[in-house]
Amino acid sequence: MDGLTQQPVNQPGSDFNYNTDGYEGDGADDGKSQDGSETLPYIDESPTMSPQLGAPQGPNGEAVSPTPPEGLLAGGDIEKGLEMKKLVLSGFLASEEIYINQVEALLLPMRPLRATVSTSQPVLTIQQIETIFYKIQDIYEIHKEFYDALLPSIQQWDEKVTVGHLFQKLASQLGVYKAFVDNYKVALETAEKCSQANIQFQKISENLKVKGPKDSKDCTTTISMEALLYKPIDRVTRSTLVLHDLLKHTPKDHPDFPLLQDALRISQNFLSSINEDIDPRRTAVTTPKGEARQLVKDGFLVEVSESSRKLRHVFLFTDLLLCAKMKKTAVGRHQQYECKWYIPLADLTFQTLDDSDSCPSIQVLPEHEIEEMKIKISALKNEIQKEKKAPKGQSRVERLRKKMNEQESWLLLHSPTIPFRIHNKHGKSFLFLLSSDYERSEWRESIQKLQKKDLQACVLSSVELQVLTSSCFKLRTVHNIPVTSNKDDEETPGLYGFLHVIVHSAKGFKESANLYCTLEVDSFGYFVSKAKTRAFRDTTEPQWNEEFEIELEGSQYLRILCYEKCYDKSMLNKDDNEIVDKIMGKGQVQLDPQTVQSKNWHMDVIEMNGIKVEFSMKFTSRDLSLKRTPSKKQSGVFGVKINVVTKRERSKVPYIVRQCIEEVEKRGIDEVGIYRISGVATDIQALKLAFDTNTKDILVMLSDMDINAIAGTLKLYFRELPEPLLTDRLYPAFMEGIALSDPAAKENCMMHLLRSLPDPNLMTFLTLLEHLKRVAEKEPINKMSLHNLATVFGPTLLRPSEAECAKAQHITSASDIWSHDVMAQVQVLLYYLQHPPISFAELKRNTLYFSTDV
Repeated sequence: MDGLTQQPVNQPGSDFNYNTDGYEGDGADDGKSQDGSETLPYIDESPTMSPQLGAPQGPNGEAVSPTPPEGLLAGGDIEKGLEMKKLVLSGFLASEEIYINQVEALLLPMRPLRATVSTSQPVLTIQQIETIFYKIQDIYEIHKEFYDALLPSIQQWDEKVTVGHLFQKLASQLGVYKAFVDNYKVALETAEKCSQANIQFQKISENLKVKGPKDSKDCTTTISMEALLYKPIDRVTRSTLVLHDLLKHTPKDHPDFPLLQDALRISQNFLSSINEDIDPRRTAVTTPKGEARQLVKDGFLVEVSESSRKLRHVFLFTDLLLCAKMKKTAVGRHQQYECKWYIPLADLTFQTLDDSDSCPSIQVLPEHEIEEMKIKISALKNEIQKEKKAPKGQSRVERLRKKMNEQESWLLLHSPTIPFRIHNKHGKSFLFLLSSDYERSEWRESIQKLQKKDLQACVLSSVELQVLTSSCFKLRTVHNIPVTSNKDDEETPGLYGFLHVIVHSAKGFKESANLYCTLEVDSFGYFVSKAKTRAFRDTTEPQWNEEFEIELEGSQYLRILCYEKCYDKSMLNKDDNEIVDKIMGKGQVQLDPQTVQSKNWHMDVIEMNGIKVEFSMKFTSRDLSLKRTPSKKQSGVFGVKINVVTKRERSKVPYIVRQCIEEVEKRGIDEVGIYRISGVATDIQALKLAFDTNTKDILVMLSDMDINAIAGTLKLYFRELPEPLLTDRLYPAFMEGIALSDPAAKENCMMHLLRSLPDPNLMTFLTLLEHLKRVAEKEPINKMSLHNLATVFGPTLLRPSEAECAKAQHITSASDIWSHDVMAQVQVLLYYLQHPPISFAELKRNTLYFSTDV
């Protein structure tokens, strides 16, 4: 089962959404749900699952019976649980009907084919018929009997209905599937040979008619014999999943519970016994050397083709790389891939063989457009959640989902910027863009590992290429583009807030090197680099002990990559025009909310290619990070009201703000990603302590400190103010002012709001504003536009108060308020950044005709 377990496919679907594809449908064939959107096979990958076909395991790897989550069916939940059980069963029954119709469609040609055996012109021999249709009749009868027994139980449903004995009986007959699986490869090969030898059989096998469900408008669909023969394979790998859900919604004292547990145990033991042989589809195509051609890896990548970005599904086989796109087909037709190009691995190289620059240039969108789209998606998610609770909001939810899918697909297409170039021996080049060095490294390593074998160049005939491309639909392990709108509502939404990570040390290096680590987290369906340790020079045991604060946007994984730093300018990569540091190792951990959200640090180790990287992490949720806790020590500056600090210092703008701005403008204004790249948290804490205790050596510390730590200290100061710089009192008015559509009204309102700020707040804001404008003037060098800076500072200077959050708690959570308001917060700061210079004196002197209540 290597094909189905290489990487995560999907989490269980929403309990309330069992349509006819929930467990079977036509998922393996057309990848479409009833509404036409793509669906994934229902493959459970909960943390307790074994790496094989979904069997929970004990500490020693033995199969154990699963139990529903603790407290799930307590008290008043029992009635809801039994109603859910009925929904699960109804969905499964509908999928059983489809499955029975598919198996029946295989039986229809078997009888006339048998009848021709005794004639002078038989289509197939009796042996060929028995090989191709082996055990189909038995499978049909087993499921027809099961369906006929289950149907009345659902039609006459009450809480005392028992169905466990039916599932127990179904599980006990799985031996028929073992015989089918053992024969499957031979059945496919026989059917293929017979099709090539007999045009009559070829027509029959390509046009089998499958009846639609009783209540469907479509009477029949046409499916190939090859696709139908795969249905039992597909079915048996999914049959345990309904049992998991039934157990989850069945009280432990219900008579069904032990019977369903027993059925699940039998099913899992059966799957374990055939796990290695369950997917013989992979051996259907052979390489030039006569070996089995297997799919090693596949995934969605962005290809730059004809100067535009195209989403491709790329398949790495044991001897070639194939780039495909999904063909547009008529509704109800079997979906297929269209091959765009392929390269035999024997001809593939990562270096160009001549000096001609045949690679297309990379067009990168301004980062603020990417950030803006993320904010729009967050706002849409919020809207969808609200509409779900509203009466008759379902039709609007569907429209919003469609819009969100379009926006997420746009983000997926335009966000990757890391080039992954491959070339063939004839000098033809292909360029993919990835969002993460981790993916680039995975693809490169997988290809290079296969290239170590004795590969022969191959040229596929058009027929062979068509057969291989057609097989991709069933072979694929990644079914859907990685956007959140493809996920079900009940799935883990990921973490929103701040992850604190300390990268301690690493061991296992054989030779001394200059070593550093980068940290990546997933965000909006793809991974982004968030932090980087310093390079530890000439060592086999680097001791970084550096802490980083990483903002999470629905993240579920943390990745750590370890690099050897290359200082040699002669190693400049001609393709990418950058020095390529060597990846020494990489690994990832799942961000388990229960582990991470404890207040204590959680220590962990990632093992990568014999290297062990030791790190610690803890998490602060968005709800907690919204809370501003005043400092108990009023003699410092962090967490102390701004007017108290300026009065004590006898200054108009706090000393910490002036000094950090001065240092950034002196040596950080050309730094790529200034204010966006995280500084080392331990350095930031050291600076915080120095400012709080008014250390005499502050200026020396500032001149020696990494510039990202100084930028981080300034951001931390504003974030830890007891109330935001633009004040709690004025927050609602800022939100209303930025929403005004008349430019004159907006101008008057926004200026009036600035005049309404206390003087220390206003002076500090205007000082920061002019500084950020100077930073943005260097955008061609530092890549920080006005919009990027507004995205970084807006939600820090302007946030809803706890009272605002509490007022809206009955509608949504504090984190949802944050994501809903963040677009407006960014727009407020951007408005002032794009405004002509604002003078404190002139602002206070001017009297405006327009006024607004604040």
